[in-house]
Amino acid sequence: MIEIRPVTGIGEVAKGDDPGAVLVEALTRMSLKEGDILVVTQKIVSKAEGRMVALADVVPGSRATEIAGAIGKDARLVELVLAESVEVVRAAPGVLITRHRLGLVMANAGIDASNLGPGHDDFALLLPVDPDASAARIADAVEAAIGVRPGVVVSDSFGRPWRHGVVNVAIGCAGIPALYDKRGERDRDGRAMQATLIAYGDLIASAAGLAMGEGSEGVPAALVRGLVLPGAPCPATALVRAPDEDLFR
Repeated sequence: MIEIRPVTGIGEVAKGDDPGAVLVEALTRMSLKEGDILVVTQKIVSKAEGRMVALADVVPGSRATEIAGAIGKDARLVELVLAESVEVVRAAPGVLITRHRLGLVMANAGIDASNLGPGHDDFALLLPVDPDASAARIADAVEAAIGVRPGVVVSDSFGRPWRHGVVNVAIGCAGIPALYDKRGERDRDGRAMQATLIAYGDLIASAAGLAMGEGSEGVPAALVRGLVLPGAPCPATALVRAPDEDLFR
């Protein structure tokens, strides 16, 4: 049976905190087991890694100012989005979709201003520099403290083309197969599967989101237990589709 349990009792995380150490105390109370997978929100990882930016310190350039005027967004936010992105995919009133430097196609380059904690009303939070490395560091810290190495997924909320609403996806993974290729395997009728790749990283992140919530719940992590995964571990970067495979251009 698969269990998804919220990891509670985690306070506000600040720059310089070790997210692994922050999680260890809560995980000790939960009796971490071999095979457990820890899902951690991008937000606490980014806070710990110092990815918070004061908008008062941002000076928008001419391109950011032009785009901001056209779409009705804060030019300082747009400047941060452009700095984090390699391409503007779509700019329309109220909407700015870019290809993040990590390859992720997302709104506002994943930059968020919600749930940043007291005294941060005019701040923005950027994604971690290397979410896969962040996931590995958390796994290292937990293993060093508890003696059990969990799989780790760093999750973030994503909108999806042609669908309303957001779901959690994996932007960083360690110790799990973020993507598993079943092509060539046989289905139950004996036919060779031609195109089946399973995004286990995203499935785990989305399932954990049910326990963590998306608003004021204050639950930044969840423990997934009882899930048996096939294949060798691979990072969340394996989930990113290359630009030359974009059929909607």
